[in-house]
Amino acid sequence: MSAFAKAFASRSRTRKAGLVGIALVGASALVLSGCAAADEGDEPSGDTGARDLSLHIGTALPQTGNLAFLGPPENAGVAYAVSMVNEADLGVTLEVTVGDSGDTDNKAYETEIPRLLGEDVAAIIGAASSGTSLQFIDQVVGEGVIMFSPANTSDAFTSYEDNNLYFRTAPSDVLQGEVLGNLIAEDGHQTLGMIVLNDSYGTGLAKYTQEAFEAAGGEVVAQPMYNTGDTSFDSQISEVLAADPDAIALITFEEVKTMLPNLIGSFPAENLYFVDGNLTQFGDQLPAGALEGAKGTYPGLNVEDLGSFTTDLEAFWTGEGNPSLNNEYTYAAESFDAVILLALAALAANSTESADIAGKLQEVSGGSGDGETCTTYEQCAQIILDGGVADYDGLSGPITFDEVGDPTEASIGIYQFGPDNNYTAAE
Repeated sequence: MSAFAKAFASRSRTRKAGLVGIALVGASALVLSGCAAADEGDEPSGDTGARDLSLHIGTALPQTGNLAFLGPPENAGVAYAVSMVNEADLGVTLEVTVGDSGDTDNKAYETEIPRLLGEDVAAIIGAASSGTSLQFIDQVVGEGVIMFSPANTSDAFTSYEDNNLYFRTAPSDVLQGEVLGNLIAEDGHQTLGMIVLNDSYGTGLAKYTQEAFEAAGGEVVAQPMYNTGDTSFDSQISEVLAADPDAIALITFEEVKTMLPNLIGSFPAENLYFVDGNLTQFGDQLPAGALEGAKGTYPGLNVEDLGSFTTDLEAFWTGEGNPSLNNEYTYAAESFDAVILLALAALAANSTESADIAGKLQEVSGGSGDGETCTTYEQCAQIILDGGVADYDGLSGPITFDEVGDPTEASIGIYQFGPDNNYTAAE
């Protein structure tokens, strides 16, 4: 398997319909669906001329909780995109109120979401965790506000009743599960154990990983679960080791850091597999060589394929007085793209009203109409101001929202840990 797998999707459906007709074809094609946008038949307005829009958005990204390691790259992606939009000075000025999603244990969202909504934001970017997003999506869309996640991957959102106000730049776990399951099988493993976070993210990703692995002829021999907030994982580790699997997939969040000391030495590192919820640069947090050979997957282009974005992002973020990102860029590009798409949709709608912006998000992503491809806010904004239709191809991929707001094109990066316990794109 190559260092990343691509997926393409196209399907028409409504919010109230169930999840039907999903077809998996190998590790590089599947049919997906997603979250709401413009009504079929809507035509671009063709309006020309200057705009002067002040767009206020909020963030509910993980400053605390079991995905806190994703907070810096996601917040950096948002802040960098805001700076690009504001520097372009082409019709939209962005203001951001930063908030913390927390997780389902510390429940930071219970105070943060009301605070953000009280600031009269048009959109909230977040959460990263699917399980956390499900705790407050009704509250956000019920207030008529857009909820736009750069990292939610649960398939639960594809058919969720969201008043056409939920969008995401990360693909469904249907894809990552297929890629991960096939990767493990292609590496020659016949039996698989999994330790799984018991929430919509963990159980969904485990389901699709198991389906792909078993379709390739393998067998899942153990699948113990744990809950957010748990601090001891001895029983789960004992259960999966007792099943004597060829490989172990750790479908977890940051709890993996507590699990690894008990796994290292008891199971070969080269047979461990990580996912987007825990793939991080462990470095000297573990003994040298502890993870050498282990692999992992996460949605999005490989860091190497992002080109100058990562170095530019690091320079911007540290230049703003923040600590180094330390080569952690997971979902940074998806966060950046979320901001750019919101700004472009506001510009296309000539409005800062949430419903109007939502009605243009599919269009500016290239999911409807015959837009002109562009790759920066400045390029796309000029197309719109000249009366055309912009089709933004982002840093995280072409995106191309379907009629319910899921990206219909995506890539899954495949990574491998070296002797320094840091990962790079797999060969």
